[in-house]
Amino acid sequence: MLSKARHEIFLACGALFFAFNGVPSKLIMETKLLSATRLTEIRTIGAFLVLLTFVLLRSRKSLLASKSEIAWLIAFGLVGFTAVNLFYFLSIQRLHVSIALIIEFTSPIWISLFLKFILKKPVSKLMWWGLTIGFIGLILLAQVWKGTTLDTLGVIYAIIDAFAMTGYFLIGERLLKVHPRPALLVWGLGVSSLFFLIVQPIWSYPTAIFHTHVHLVGRFAGAVFPGWALILWVIFFGTVVPYGFVLSGLHGLSASTSSVIGMLEPIFAGIFAWIILQENLTTWQLIGAAIILVGIYLADKAKSHT
Repeated sequence: MLSKARHEIFLACGALFFAFNGVPSKLIMETKLLSATRLTEIRTIGAFLVLLTFVLLRSRKSLLASKSEIAWLIAFGLVGFTAVNLFYFLSIQRLHVSIALIIEFTSPIWISLFLKFILKKPVSKLMWWGLTIGFIGLILLAQVWKGTTLDTLGVIYAIIDAFAMTGYFLIGERLLKVHPRPALLVWGLGVSSLFFLIVQPIWSYPTAIFHTHVHLVGRFAGAVFPGWALILWVIFFGTVVPYGFVLSGLHGLSASTSSVIGMLEPIFAGIFAWIILQENLTTWQLIGAAIILVGIYLADKAKSHT
């Protein structure tokens, strides 16, 4: 029981750091000096170099992989790191962030459908109830009824992102059985970094962001941060730390349960927006947050009822 609780805390911490990362990321992109793809590139490459150094110093043999595992590791990097991050940024360029998050967090539904109809594994009715209630909570949190006409391409990007997140949880669950967490992160980030270096050569990188002063907004308006500091935050505390927490949690829980606990991310994002950007939550959003917690609780308990 204590071990299970520890893994749940890891996942919650991952959601916390991922949620806060939206603040510096948004500030960086609002400078118009760095596109979503370029931000994803430096985030991925920076995190890869940090974790590669750590693993080489601690356990370089853990990076070894058999020929049969290479394809899965490449898929993990392209799907779980490149696609998840890239299509999320692409979707929020065309949709409200709240709408994109709702579509992205349909991944627990796709995981359950995959387990039931493709792998022919039993899925508890309690899990279905948890997913349904959690999704209703997300709708209330995002206040979908206030949205404008949705951009078709943005919706397509968000759906692809949901499928990519589904792949991230499922492939990650499989690979964690044979690879330690740090090595798996290095492989995933390494594959993603190589992809971006091919598509967007490093010598054409817009370096102006590093010596630009970024002004904060909302409650801390007037404060200024150098661009390089925000970039470092995105790399360390927006990538290395949360991915480590998520994989640590996934190591002790199922993919379906892990993805549902990930629904805490929009709750944390709303809290940070309220504290830092002074974006107040409405009554309906607070109700939605409470409903999401109920859905997470039911889905988490479902594992013992299958």
